Formats: sequence, C-alpha cells, structure tokens
Amino acid sequence: MDYIIKNGIVVNDGRMEKRDLYISQGRIAEEGSELKDPQICDAAGCYVMPGVIDTHVHFRDPGFPDKADFATESRAALAGGVTSVVDMPNTNPQTTTLADLEVKEQIAAEKSVVNYGFMLGATNDNIRTLLDIPVERYAAIKLFLGSSTGNMLVNRQDALETLFKESKKLIVAHCESEDIITANMRNFKMQFAGTDGETAALHPKIRNREACFVSTYKAIERARKYGTRFHVAHISTATELSLLSNMGLEEKNITAEVTPNHLWFDDRDYEELGNMIKCNPAIKSNDDRMALWGGLVDGLIDTIATDHAPHTLAQKLQRYFDAPGGIPSIQHSLQMMLEGFFSPAATERDDYADMLAEWLPLIVAKMCHNPAKIFGIEQRGFLNPGYKADVVVVEPGEVIVDNNNIMYKCGWSPLVGQTFHTRIKQVFLNGMPAGQSKAEALTFNK
Repeated sequence: MDYIIKNGIVVNDGRMEKRDLYISQGRIAEEGSELKDPQICDAAGCYVMPGVIDTHVHFRDPGFPDKADFATESRAALAGGVTSVVDMPNTNPQTTTLADLEVKEQIAAEKSVVNYGFMLGATNDNIRTLLDIPVERYAAIKLFLGSSTGNMLVNRQDALETLFKESKKLIVAHCESEDIITANMRNFKMQFAGTDGETAALHPKIRNREACFVSTYKAIERARKYGTRFHVAHISTATELSLLSNMGLEEKNITAEVTPNHLWFDDRDYEELGNMIKCNPAIKSNDDRMALWGGLVDGLIDTIATDHAPHTLAQKLQRYFDAPGGIPSIQHSLQMMLEGFFSPAATERDDYADMLAEWLPLIVAKMCHNPAKIFGIEQRGFLNPGYKADVVVVEPGEVIVDNNNIMYKCGWSPLVGQTFHTRIKQVFLNGMPAGQSKAEALTFNK
C-alpha cells in the first residue's frame, strides 16, 4: 500500500518542517507524488523521524535463551521506535567466522521484526579469517580490548597490529585496560568481598577513568598509525573526549559512540539502583555525564547506541562481584534522549521552540543519520526520496514505565517508575505499519 503521514513535523537532515510524508512501494516518495489509493495517517501535533538505527545491541541469540532472543528483543526495539539493529558477536557460539554469521542471519530472518545486521568478532586467533570475509557481508569488526560478557578479549599485540594495518572494514572497540581493571579488582575484592561494602558503587572505581582513557588512547594511536577506520564504543568519561575530533563526519576516520545510559545515570544512582545499572564500561560521575552531553553538541561524539544487554533478574540480584554487567534499554532509548526536551520544565521555557529546533535534528543525526553513514548502511537513516521508509511518529504525552509494559524477555528495567513525556505513536518498517511489515537484512556498502 501507499501511505501519506499528514500534518506532522518532519525532522530530517538538519531541518524541522511541518509537511506531509509520502510513502510508496516501501520507500519515501517525493511530497505531492501521485499515489495509488493511499492510506492516510494523521500525525497532527507529532514529530515524524527516521526509524532509529541502533548499531550496538546484544540480543543473546543464539546461546542465552533465558536472557533474551531475537523475537523478544526486536519487539521491544520496535516498541521504542528502533527499526534497525546491529547485533554483537559475543553469543554462544561466538560470531567469529562466516559460518557463524550465516547461522545468526537465519535466526534473525525467522524471528526478527526489525531490520538486522551483525558484527563479526575479533579473537587472538581469527584475524586472518576475518580479513578474508567480504566486507559487504557484515557491519563491522568488534574488538574487545577489555574483557566483558563472552570473554572475547584480544590482547596479543601481533594480532592487533595485523588487524589495524590490514582491515578494510570499520573496527568497533570496547576500550578498557585489562591490566588496570584486573589490578583494581584484586585490591577491591581483598577489601570488600563478602562485606557490607561490596556494592555496585565500587564499579566505577574498578573500571575507572584511567582504564578507559589508557585503552582508548592506545587504540586511537594505533588507528592513526595505519589510517584505520575506527569507532570507539560507549565512551564514558570526560577525559576520553580529549582524544576525539569534531571535524565533519566525512573528514574523520575515528568516530565515537555514547549510550543513553551514560547520558542518563551517574554514580549517585548506584545507591538506589545498584547492580541494575552495572554495565561495562561503568557509569561514572555527573561531571563525566555532563561532559558527554557536551561532546554530543560539539561533534566529538558521533552516534548514540544502547549497548542493550539483558541479563536475568536473578543474575542481577547476586552480590556485586558475581552480578554480570549490562542494562536492557532499547525499548526506551529514544524516549530517554527526548525527555530533556519534552519534560514540563523544558516546555515552559521562553525559548522552547528554538531549543527544540536545535536539539531534535541533533538527536536524529546521532541516532539515525550518522549510524547509517558510519556503518555504510544503504538507503536507511534518512527520510529522503528513494530511501527505505523506516519511520517513527512521536507524540507528546505521558507514559510511565512499569513491569506490565516492559517487553524485554528478562522482564526488568532500571527505568521502572520513570515518567516519559513522549510516546511512540506509530512505526513504519520498510514502508508498512509495524506488525504488517517484514524485516529485512541490512545491506552495507563499505
């Protein structure tokens, strides 16, 4: 069918304008195009944006059915206005070969209700295998420079040199110094394990600023040495920002990502939420959080992605040292990023219209446009004629997160009780309303 989304405020390519959006044969059409018996969708008072592209998710499929799978997590993504995801390789088995990739592609084709792509994982022993796989088959190479869920740490210097020197594909890295973390963990376990002091408040002290900065510095230096296309995952500190550039996106090989969680929470929240906000790298101070917001504005940070990482509630309720790191967040990521601009305090500002005109295009750039550009995702991320019609319609209005409306398989969120002042009114996927459309495999041009 053809559709016209009428009377909405379209946010696209740096602009906000009240106009109708035309969809024909699954793609965005020129405004005023002659459509065949179009269905009319009224978006009066709403904001019409490209569907969010989340390039950092852990859907845990295959291997961890107690935590998540592609069916449950893709439905949560769609409910949050996310229409495309890139899944990480630390599943079971790990996605480190073309055969592993093909298994996950089949799983997603059968289960997913959002468009999907995958990263391949680097190990100490598979670099040559990775370099031989056609680059258009996958989104990027994921490199763990600090250990996290899945134990995919790469620490052999010859493997790293070969990868950075020869890779023709974007490398995405989890940057934390394993040596610093290991030493800190040993010291804090000696002091606090089994005592009342064993709480999640230790997390940013163990996985501290130094661990992040040292690892990110070394990785960026290696990328600069070889001219490697390199993307720093989940920046979490103010100090790392000094390593980044705010040149235009087309001019830089080194880019960076931040998660909504690192922009939303800070270390004061550990007292109430504990292990619910334990993630790697750790959520740190309010000064770090505010610096990350500044990095978004200044162009030092290029993308926003969730690092959606569910674990069961029972696993999270263990003592701090035993509880895994990871936060489920994809269902609410867009609302988290919009809340500061639709909350009552924001809407009462005298300069509200100007603020919204500045911030909404910025959020869309970081969550939609830039992910498509950096990862070479074809024909998505914009509401331009000819592009696949992945669209989210957002309306102002209150919604409260509770255990009855969480769609994650793990069944919990640190946001329970949070009131958001936007709602996801409607989502179009590949030109059809969500629920009527079929998900597609993402295609990559580089």
